[in-house]
Amino acid sequence: MPCCLLLLPRFLDRTEELALTHYREHLNIQDPEKRKEFLKTCVGLPFSAEDSAHIQDHYTLLERQIIIEANDRHLESAGQTEIFRKHPRKASILNMPLVTTLFYSCFYHYTEAEGTFSSPVNLKKTFKIPEKQYVLTALAARAKLRAWHDVDALFTTKNWLGYTKKRAPIGFHRVVEILHKNSAPVQILQEYVNLVEDVDTKLNLATKFKCHDVVIDDRQQLLAYRSKVDKGSAEEEKIDAILNSSVSSCSLRLQQCQ
Repeated sequence: MPCCLLLLPRFLDRTEELALTHYREHLNIQDPEKRKEFLKTCVGLPFSAEDSAHIQDHYTLLERQIIIEANDRHLESAGQTEIFRKHPRKASILNMPLVTTLFYSCFYHYTEAEGTFSSPVNLKKTFKIPEKQYVLTALAARAKLRAWHDVDALFTTKNWLGYTKKRAPIGFHRVVEILHKNSAPVQILQEYVNLVEDVDTKLNLATKFKCHDVVIDDRQQLLAYRSKVDKGSAEEEKIDAILNSSVSSCSLRLQQCQ
């Protein structure tokens, strides 16, 4: 094998290393426009395929952030947009991570058309954000705003026959936790606790967050179903274990409240 071919991998490693060293210099550039132009010079450098994609996304994200920042600063100073009047921005969006940018977009620009740079759906498609990450971030943003209608719409799907159902790629137990963290009303919490499929988890969440109607309804359903299973069967034992567990949990919660 020719010597040049033996040296080629080492040469490629060296060029990639130099490219990464050059890329890291963006950390020393404070001005957003200058940093964006510098990142543009990095796009064509000999990185690995994975690193090339990351750097292209970094450049595109900063380019978007500059546009969004300028527009939102103008809207905020004009004082004509309700969301900025009620919830003044605490920090600039410039140089923020992608997930932070998505949260910001879901908070301030949730209803914008997909064609705008600040649209959450636009960000999701441009940067190929996974569905679970998108839903988790959108939920956190809309719940923080107490926009319960948006939360409901986020989990409502419709099939081709027009029937609707609730679906949560992150699991309804996580939905309940996030809603409680954002002080959702009990009625809304109960709706989502009821959507948790695992009975034991549902009852634990219901007692933890004082969704008493859920506990009562589920106990009644379990008691009714218990009469239909065979005496001494594994199913009866499991139902009894769940019922006893829910009673113990409720008693403990009541003691803590006293």
